Amino acid sequence: MSDGEPGEAYELGRTCALAAECGRDLRRCAQMYGVLFPPAAFDLELYNTLTLATAFSAPWATADRLKVVNRAALWVLAVDRLVNHTAITREQVNRLTRECLSVADGAVPRSAVTRFLADLRDELGTVKEFDGLRWLWRDQLARMLAGMARAWVWRDTQVVPTLARYLDNADSRGSCFADLSHWIYTGDDWAKAHLEQLRGVSRHVQRYLHLLGDVASYRRDMSWGDLNILALGVSRAEVTDAMTGLAREAGRLIEPVREHSPRTAAYLRRQLGFQAGFNGISDPGPTT
Repeated sequence: MSDGEPGEAYELGRTCALAAECGRDLRRCAQMYGVLFPPAAFDLELYNTLTLATAFSAPWATADRLKVVNRAALWVLAVDRLVNHTAITREQVNRLTRECLSVADGAVPRSAVTRFLADLRDELGTVKEFDGLRWLWRDQLARMLAGMARAWVWRDTQVVPTLARYLDNADSRGSCFADLSHWIYTGDDWAKAHLEQLRGVSRHVQRYLHLLGDVASYRRDMSWGDLNILALGVSRAEVTDAMTGLAREAGRLIEPVREHSPRTAAYLRRQLGFQAGFNGISDPGPTT
């Protein structure tokens, strides 16, 4: 096995420095919306993991260009905690959904979680194309919130979804929402003109990440009472086979993007590869 070239070490070092700079921005965000981010749930390791994922998915970027995708991902984690670990009634979940969608439509925020969302919305509003793309961003937000609410109901009513139905609810993960936010903010002209197509690819990648996240966090999910595919009567072998198929299909969907927007394609491939490697899962395929 090669020890690598000096240039490789330089790129690795630069990417880690990029992640560290992004991490400082996220920690400042956490301080601004303090009640959303209790240290017991949002420790240094979480911020490091989040920013390493985005830095290694787009190592050519600057921290300023990655701030929206990082903040969107952090906001998703805050909402996930509110739904899964704070809400005790379905009406609380539904009210959170209504408030978030209202703010996405331009309403004044009335809580920390909606204030964070409004700030994200307003940052995206600095991009001239956002007015024309706002409907798509809002639609994916609605899908994410609906997915989280559906998962809450499954857990509350002890419904056991099939693997197919569980995957159909992968929008609850929120990675597609973060990807769309990223491309609206920093995507090239082709990406911004083809966001509906890219959303389809991102949502497929999200299905793979949905299962990978469950495999990686099984013990934690069991201790917290969260939904996890491995606790729903689906064997690890079935999950592994499904992940293999999803990764293969993701590669097929990503390939045509490469011709028009090489960095967008690389971002998606590297996202798959980093998450698999970081969580000790078999390589899903080429990542560059």
